[in-house]
Amino acid sequence: MEFRHLGRSGLIVSEIAYGNWLTHGSQVEADAATACVQAALDAGITTFDTADVYAGTRAESVLGDALEGVRRESYELFTKVYWPTGSGKNDRGLSRKHIHESINGSLKRLRTDHVDLYQAHRYDHATPLEETMEAFADVVHSGKAHYIGVSEWTAGQIRAGHALARELRIPFVSNQPQYSMLWRIIEAEVVPTCEELGIGQVVWSPIAQGVLTGKYKPGQAPPAGSRATDEKGGADMISRFMTDDVLSRVQQLVPLAQDAGLTMAQLAIAWVLQNPNVSSAIIGASRPEQVTENVKAAGVKLDDDLLKKIDDVLGDVVVRDPAKTVSPAERP
Repeated sequence: MEFRHLGRSGLIVSEIAYGNWLTHGSQVEADAATACVQAALDAGITTFDTADVYAGTRAESVLGDALEGVRRESYELFTKVYWPTGSGKNDRGLSRKHIHESINGSLKRLRTDHVDLYQAHRYDHATPLEETMEAFADVVHSGKAHYIGVSEWTAGQIRAGHALARELRIPFVSNQPQYSMLWRIIEAEVVPTCEELGIGQVVWSPIAQGVLTGKYKPGQAPPAGSRATDEKGGADMISRFMTDDVLSRVQQLVPLAQDAGLTMAQLAIAWVLQNPNVSSAIIGASRPEQVTENVKAAGVKLDDDLLKKIDDVLGDVVVRDPAKTVSPAERP
């Protein structure tokens, strides 16, 4: 495993983070997640990301149980707040009330007295930014979180939040956006802004919800049990990439990965890590062996010739428009 600083902060994170994103929270899924957490630890991953909303708060409980007995100082624990975690009108958003109630709930489920990074899971247009940042300052100053970050904020929102964080003397160090060979929206505005402000990217979906593994073939039905067949949300999330044009281009990446001695997933993860503003790439897994294989992307350097070939193959199927928003089905 290789390690990087999170932005310009002093916090060091593993280049590859394990994302404990349960979808349904079944016991079978929880058991698999626990095995994957152990595989991540065995592989040298020290950074673990989750959120209160995942599987209706169950994901945090599963992660807390899986990390029980592991020396707390030896890993970095990230969680998030924003999406609904209950039926009440205040069980959502970034109000002072919800932030304070949510951090307390997260810490209880995660079996710890602090998280290393507490993130705003989206921007809350219904709450004054000043209220949100003051509540985050309370969380940091009380010792419940060491750093704060955001997820899927625009460059302008990040700049405004960072200015308030400086006034409040709290470390705003990260953004968690979707980023992959196929989805490059952050490159136009978010990355330059974050480089200026010392904010690092902790990216999600580096393999484009599995599309960049090459397992989906143009003109063929998706494999049984894959995300593209999940009618509870997975199929909607992946649908934008499930066109024959995209899938045909992805198949053309297979020989490039083989020539580089990498699996398709390793190539995709290594690709996002070539961006110097990326501090860590989040991988998910349904089986421990997926973790073991994907961590081999850490430390891989892709030469300029290979990067150009990838761009030439993907061409105009790459999404680059920073004005394009993430649809509800794609929210992690």
